[in-house]
Amino acid sequence: MKLLEKFKEVQNQKKALMAANFYNLETCKGIAQAAGILECPIILQLTAGSIEYMGLKTALAIARTVSEEENIQTWVHLDHCNDIKLIKSCLDEGFDSIMIDASDKNIEENISVTSQVVKIAEPYSVNVEAELGYVPKPNREIDKNRFTEPLEAKRFVDETGVTSLAIAVGSKHGFYNGEPKLDIQRIAEIKKITDVFLVLHGASGIPSEILSEAVKNGITKVNVATDTKDLFMKSLKEILQKTDDIDLRNVFPFATNQVQKMIKNKIEIVSMAN
Repeated sequence: MKLLEKFKEVQNQKKALMAANFYNLETCKGIAQAAGILECPIILQLTAGSIEYMGLKTALAIARTVSEEENIQTWVHLDHCNDIKLIKSCLDEGFDSIMIDASDKNIEENISVTSQVVKIAEPYSVNVEAELGYVPKPNREIDKNRFTEPLEAKRFVDETGVTSLAIAVGSKHGFYNGEPKLDIQRIAEIKKITDVFLVLHGASGIPSEILSEAVKNGITKVNVATDTKDLFMKSLKEILQKTDDIDLRNVFPFATNQVQKMIKNKIEIVSMAN
């Protein structure tokens, strides 16, 4: 099933797909194992940095092989990319979904760049995601004045032809200072006047009840990245303090298992609870 078809299916159910970034074999296995336990589909995401680290073909092979071993339905997505050359390479390699992130530009430039990528991706029949509004990067603060405006979202979608849109509604990348609060009403308003699939970035650290409300009101794709990196490294540090074992094959599984438990909980919130 194509990702866009799956988006439509979960949207009609007022549910969402979990999209989780992976950084190596171990994090990919933890994510896939969680989906396998629940028998739920999941989107496996790669950033330019992760692709540079692992290599494009290797990273894609890890995602495809682990998905097959866990017998789960997955799609591979290029996350937060502003490099059109890399986007084209990912499309040629068979990615199911790509994101062009020109959200740091003004809306006119964002529309122009995004439209260019939509045109490039058209022959591949994949999901094209963009971002509109200000979703802060790590160590930057949320600015309510820069949330996505519903009418601007409609214009952006109409003029670019994107199939999914990441919106700024109170989430951020990285860690939160205090408990995050999402503008649920804004999500509902944007959903009402657009026919695009809405994406929530920065879901790490958002309480389950708020995440659930966001999904019920129109979010179709929920991204998690920081929680995976943070938990994997904390778990690794924890076990290394308890053992002198130098065999990483004995050490890494503990951290992988912790990632599995965390992702399983996230999937249950967005994909199974209504």
